[in-house]
Amino acid sequence: MATYGSDEDRLRRIEEKLNQLQQQGIPASRMFGYEYKSKQTLLGLPLIHVAQGIDIKTGKPRVARGFIAVGNIAIGVFAFGGIALGGVAFGGISLALVALGGMAVGLLLGGGGMATGYIAVGGMAIGYYAVGGLALGIHALGGNAHDPAFMESIRQFLDKYGSYL
Repeated sequence: MATYGSDEDRLRRIEEKLNQLQQQGIPASRMFGYEYKSKQTLLGLPLIHVAQGIDIKTGKPRVARGFIAVGNIAIGVFAFGGIALGGVAFGGISLALVALGGMAVGLLLGGGGMATGYIAVGGMAIGYYAVGGLALGIHALGGNAHDPAFMESIRQFLDKYGSYL
């Protein structure tokens, strides 16, 4: 079993690495992430907040919170991140009114590999209206389901609005 030394030894090695980075002109803080917050606000939130990595002072992941939020964890009216929460969210895991991502939980619309929502579209879709490889819902279209009434309503919608798409 490998041993890595005491806490003091690990801290010394980290400090040496940080000094090497600074000598190369690389800010040490870049090792731990990045943060930008705009001075402009909207609805009491920064207009744009970008946050990634670990906060050196707390040792916790940075969270982007803004009208437009971008980061590993993002919370905003428009959120983009690994984990994204908000009004409209795009992320690996997203939870929002309109959610798009690998796993998307949308109250109104969910789209992604696994999607839930009133309207859900994805590889696995669960919703009142569901379209996907595995579609589970009251009105479903997919590899496992074919709702003729839902199909007809889609045809009518496309006949009426298809020229705008």
